[in-house]
Amino acid sequence: MNPKISDFGLARSFGGNESEANTKRVVGTFGYMSPEYAINGFYSVKSDVFSFGVLVLEIVSGKRNRGFNHPDERLSLLGYAWTLSRDQKFMELVDPLIASACNPVEVLRSVHVALLCVSK
Repeated sequence: MNPKISDFGLARSFGGNESEANTKRVVGTFGYMSPEYAINGFYSVKSDVFSFGVLVLEIVSGKRNRGFNHPDERLSLLGYAWTLSRDQKFMELVDPLIASACNPVEVLRSVHVALLCVSK
């Protein structure tokens, strides 16, 4: 995996002391955009928090949110993580390549933080 840091120029849309805005021109990567931004063009500093949560879930699971495949086709990576959280099965989310070497308490904490980031 090669990390990439991108700038979509959204910071220029904010003026002065603004912390949120609305746009008709939605830019970004589907799967990392908050629902408010992807659907309504509304973005704020909270949009980055959502993206961070998605990124943490991807790191823990070793899977991408975009293009996530699950037998229940209605589940995205986020939906799958919420389902496992509800059923108290956090460790099933962990990438098998790191499962034996990771601390379950740290996994639980990471997934919990990620789910807080992507919650409404």
